[in-house]
Amino acid sequence: MNTKASLFEYLVLSRGQWDQDLSKEEIQNAIEDFYAWFDRLVAEGKMKRGQRLANQGKTVSKSMVTDGPFSETKEVIGGYWFILAASLEEAAKIAAENPCLACGLFYEIRPIDSSRASAFTAATETPSEQRGQR
Repeated sequence: MNTKASLFEYLVLSRGQWDQDLSKEEIQNAIEDFYAWFDRLVAEGKMKRGQRLANQGKTVSKSMVTDGPFSETKEVIGGYWFILAASLEEAAKIAAENPCLACGLFYEIRPIDSSRASAFTAATETPSEQRGQR
């Protein structure tokens, strides 16, 4: 049986900032533990590589372009990668093993939707009061 066929892809967004009371050595140890954990899961086929994100960026909206990809510390996104799992629950369980959780970071896990966007299908961008109307 091919177990890869039953796996779905989940985007993981690394959010937050390091706890201020941690030393640089403690943070570095968590980072090294993360890369060992991450590399093992990539080798096992449970994760796919992503990238760290740089500090600078732009936010683009209908009316303006502003400096900075975020406005509040809780909105900081430090990077992304992908988990391959049979369910969102399994993906969350894998992410919960991340060594950096103990140091202040947290993770948002989102299923990848490979379908094309449509104004006639409720999606993330659809205002919540309109989702039941479609």
